[in-house]
Amino acid sequence: MRKASSNWLGKTIMAVVMGVLIISFGIWGIADIFRGFGQSTVAKVGHTEISLNEFRQIYTDRMQQIGRQFGRPLTPEQARAFGLDRQVLQQTIAEAALDEEARRLGLGVSDDQIRRMIMNDPNFKGAAGNFDAQRFQAMIRNFGYTEQRYTAEQRKVSVRRQITGTIGAGLEPSKTMIDALSRYQNEQRSIEFVKLDAAQAGTIDPPSPEALAAYFEDHKVQFRAPEYRKISFVVISPEEIGKWTEVSDDDAKKVFEQRKDRLGTPEKRQVHQLVFPTVEEAQAARTRLAGGMSFEDLAKERGLSAADADLGLVTKSAILDPAVADAAFALPAGEISQPVQGRFGVALVKVDKIEPGAEANYANLAGDIKREIAAERARAKVAELRDKMEDERGGGSSVVDAAQKLGLAAVTIEAVDRSGRTPSGQPVAGIPQGLDVVSQAFNSDVGVDNDPISFRGGYVWYDVLGVTQSRERSLDEVRDQVEARWRQDQITTKLRAKATEIVQKLEQGGKLADEAAAINAKVETAAGFKREDTPAGVPSSLVAAAFRAAKDGVGQSPGAGGEVIIFRVTDIVDPPVDLASDAIAKLKESLDRSLTDEQVASYVNKLETDIGTTINQAAFAQVTGANQ
Repeated sequence: MRKASSNWLGKTIMAVVMGVLIISFGIWGIADIFRGFGQSTVAKVGHTEISLNEFRQIYTDRMQQIGRQFGRPLTPEQARAFGLDRQVLQQTIAEAALDEEARRLGLGVSDDQIRRMIMNDPNFKGAAGNFDAQRFQAMIRNFGYTEQRYTAEQRKVSVRRQITGTIGAGLEPSKTMIDALSRYQNEQRSIEFVKLDAAQAGTIDPPSPEALAAYFEDHKVQFRAPEYRKISFVVISPEEIGKWTEVSDDDAKKVFEQRKDRLGTPEKRQVHQLVFPTVEEAQAARTRLAGGMSFEDLAKERGLSAADADLGLVTKSAILDPAVADAAFALPAGEISQPVQGRFGVALVKVDKIEPGAEANYANLAGDIKREIAAERARAKVAELRDKMEDERGGGSSVVDAAQKLGLAAVTIEAVDRSGRTPSGQPVAGIPQGLDVVSQAFNSDVGVDNDPISFRGGYVWYDVLGVTQSRERSLDEVRDQVEARWRQDQITTKLRAKATEIVQKLEQGGKLADEAAAINAKVETAAGFKREDTPAGVPSSLVAAAFRAAKDGVGQSPGAGGEVIIFRVTDIVDPPVDLASDAIAKLKESLDRSLTDEQVASYVNKLETDIGTTINQAAFAQVTGANQ
């Protein structure tokens, strides 16, 4: 449609077509698209509808996050295998249920609370450690938020925390639970083991043509050629643009001069304070202090602890009462102020220690300031190029054509499968780490005008240029692969049979060292490992098997590369539990969180049932790719 409308004739035709559509809507209406629980809704919780586009955005964002953690894009099939689709759906429904309950209870958060929460967010602080409005705007814009939308979202999150915080308050794990879990986590085992590999399998004769053909027929699906796609994409991000953004010393010095006061290290003082109802009482107390009485003793006399009178080692701006701050930072060390009329009464102030401030040095901060300026310029350039790219795309240009017009470098990948590999089986080159453009391309098609992907504070535009359908391969195409897989299966079968035979001998009183010598294998040991440990040379499957066996128990476990491992548990240590240790304190914190999460989950499940929850499975499958 976009290509058709890129010239004057196409634009005229499209105007006529759109006019007919508008008239038809006026006559016949727009069906149920904007009413009730239609195809555009993934789920409905009470009176709240989760739209298809809203859920798609949430799901895509989550897949990108997981992809960045893995260091490679996450395919829709992998996401469903991990249960990510159901997890995101359940989380979205739970949030909607909490929002419904918050409205019923009349809960809310003031504008001032939201403002303080945003201003205290470390993500929005600049080089001086203070809230940076420009950084805030740039960051939320790069993640697709307006200020109003971001503020509204934070308000929802705060209200939800009011509910969940109340539900989880006061929950504590029992000593029995802590003791049992500690023993489970800290139990240690020692084993001796022998690895059987291809050398112990003996000679494997090559398969006959008939045997290989039969094996191929039984496993044909494993050798099927996957679907491949030809894609092109262009990345516009602050990181890329910042590489060629140069900042002069003049520009950096201007910013330094503007922020000089904030960039330096402020003076700090150890300040003590006592507050009295009247000037007379304060003056009388000052006389006693001047006579040798300590601040601590005077505080105790007035029913206060030493901590109540100690403001700590603070900067002037950290003292809430301006009058007290002025007095404290005018005093020499060790002296007591005259009575000071402050906000909360008449105060006496004493300064014990003074740490001088340090003036900011441009030479030490120049690099950080230049990087910050470059990042800000890059973010502004991203917004500018984003608008230009959208204009080019809206005019019918492909990703490659639009990139060339704007002087950007587009990447074209001739063939890639869903797992990010080329037909040769190698990982595809040219895709930035964490970018899931491949999975996005497999959710699209040739000629589709795709929305840009948010990536590292910028955007990625992509086109699907071609599709090579999945097909069955002939035996001749994959003969080497089939024979290698057949041979590995034969080796594994023989090793498992030999391992079973050895385990039976060990159970009848045989020694692992004797059995290992008989097959020319080496006995190895691993001592004092826990359930979550991965000792060198010991696969996790062997650790798990060792904890399923009793002392002196024997068994077998799969190893790496088709190995089979035979083992014996030689020792089990059940360490004592020290309830006063730091490890137990951390375990208790973890259990507290788990109990709270479980309680909140039960509460939310009850909410969803009471409010009423409906899921549109067809729309859900459309977003997650389950119907492809």
